[in-house]
Amino acid sequence: MIYRPFWAVRAFIYKLFFKKFLFPSYIGKPTFIFGSKKISIGRMVKIFPHCRMEVHGDGSSITIEDNVGIGQNFHIISGAKLIIGTGTTIAPNVFINNMDNSYHLIGVPIIKQEEIIKETKIGKNCFIGIGASIQLGTILGDQCIVGANAVVKGEFPDYCVIVGNPAKIVKKYNILEKTWQRTDGFGNFIDVRK
Repeated sequence: MIYRPFWAVRAFIYKLFFKKFLFPSYIGKPTFIFGSKKISIGRMVKIFPHCRMEVHGDGSSITIEDNVGIGQNFHIISGAKLIIGTGTTIAPNVFINNMDNSYHLIGVPIIKQEEIIKETKIGKNCFIGIGASIQLGTILGDQCIVGANAVVKGEFPDYCVIVGNPAKIVKKYNILEKTWQRTDGFGNFIDVRK
């Protein structure tokens, strides 16, 4: 492919500015990156154009592990530790955030109120659907599927399908029966034979 030599040159340049940037990874232009020295990119990561990555504050970081594919118009903001696990695929127009602001003080602009910061993690081999929003404090287990336009907040176990606003578990892999099965919104299996 004719673009690969350009990717190699760009990867070498990025290596100078990021905490870690392993080859052969790729970030498409244009892009906006703030706090690059706190961002680690593993091997075989492909991030398509119009990505925006921001890292704010001490002790904060973004880690994108190996073999991750990220669609265009991706926006990620971190004020704590934020990890995207190996083998994860993220569709276009996805937003991931682990920072927010309190709204409790009346008459004070929300942007000037106390920051709320929580660690956020996406497990290995997950799929995040187009337009999804992953909110602060979310912990996704391994191989979770997040539906298009879902608004996800909370902790979700391995091997589940999460959809909606607010997002709920609608399917989970039953390890004993080796099948994907419907669940109630809390991840409990539904007996469809009744």
